[in-house]
Amino acid sequence: MENTIRVLKIEPGKAPYVKEIEKDYRASQREVGGLIDCFGFGDGCIAVLNDESKINGMEPNRRCRDDIICGSFFICGDGRDGDFISLTDEQIEYYSKQFAEIEQFSGQEPELEPRMTFIAF
Repeated sequence: MENTIRVLKIEPGKAPYVKEIEKDYRASQREVGGLIDCFGFGDGCIAVLNDESKINGMEPNRRCRDDIICGSFFICGDGRDGDFISLTDEQIEYYSKQFAEIEQFSGQEPELEPRMTFIAF
């Protein structure tokens, strides 16, 4: 079993780039600068980002869906058992294009406000 995975790292003000990271929780935390949060794209890929980025005032990075991701994040594959796995060349190419634009933010965007969603069952 490999100890590293190949991810696509996206930092504020920089083009996305491929990086090998250790395949463990603490390494993921180091890459995003704190506690991690994840969301899936529905295609076997996951964005891993800092859960407290907006609260901690991290720099706005990229728009994604109806939100703005602040701070550095990375994209990796989603393994069958929930583990992070390496991206394929095709996935790297797709998400490199998806996040290629280095966006400019005024700081006044409503999406930059921290928010919580409560879901009741």
